[in-house]
Amino acid sequence: MDFLISPAWAQAGAQPDPIMSFLPLIIIFVLFYFLLIRPQHKRQKEHRQMVEALEAGQEVVTGGGVLGKVTDVDDLWI
Repeated sequence: MDFLISPAWAQAGAQPDPIMSFLPLIIIFVLFYFLLIRPQHKRQKEHRQMVEALEAGQEVVTGGGVLGKVTDVDDLWI
């Protein structure tokens, strides 16, 4: 049967580099980090700084649009 298929064509193809198979996964993780994780950490940091800067007597507007005045600030309540 060697006369039907040349031995050069019957050889197995070369195996791809293992790093290249992980490259799409690495790219997805990097995109996920820069599009989701990093901005969320930035918002959390800004929110924490804003809450730490609050003092009694300051006027605030909640996310729902309610106006209020800070009367007391402690670890659990504002």
